[in-house]
Formats: sequence, C-alpha cells, structure tokens
Amino acid sequence: MDNKVNITVCLGSSCYARGNEEHLNFIEDYIEKYNLDAKVDIAGSRCEGKCALGPNITINGKLYSGVTQEQLKEILDKIRG
Repeated sequence: MDNKVNITVCLGSSCYARGNEEHLNFIEDYIEKYNLDAKVDIAGSRCEGKCALGPNITINGKLYSGVTQEQLKEILDKIRG
C-alpha cells in the first residue's frame, strides 16, 4: 500500500445514533491491531448530507452508506491486503 488510506466517519447526530460511534471505535481498534497507523488517516465529519442512508463512512472518496460492522471489516480487510 503506497498511498495513505483516507477514512472519514460521519459523526452527525443521525449517523452517530445509527452506529458510527461503534464504527469509529472498531476502525481505531483495527488500525491499532494491524499496526496501520502510518498507512491510514482517519477523520470525523459533522455531516455527509446523506442522513437517511446512514451510517455513512467515506473511504478514499467512496461513500459507504448503511454500513454494518461486518461490511466495515470486509472493506478494511481489502484495504489491508
């Protein structure tokens, strides 16, 4: 993985209530577990404007909506390689 992976977790009230608090913790734990600190930039956003589709997470510019923790793990596994 040559380039950094950019992950933005929507922390607006709708996405936060729909699971992004847990997703953020999961991502942070995943990064630590696999020692990906140098390869992943993670940030929060106040709102992605897609509240009805949440929880929303953007990875390298691609918006993932209605994300479950299982889907998130699959996405992160693919990124990790």
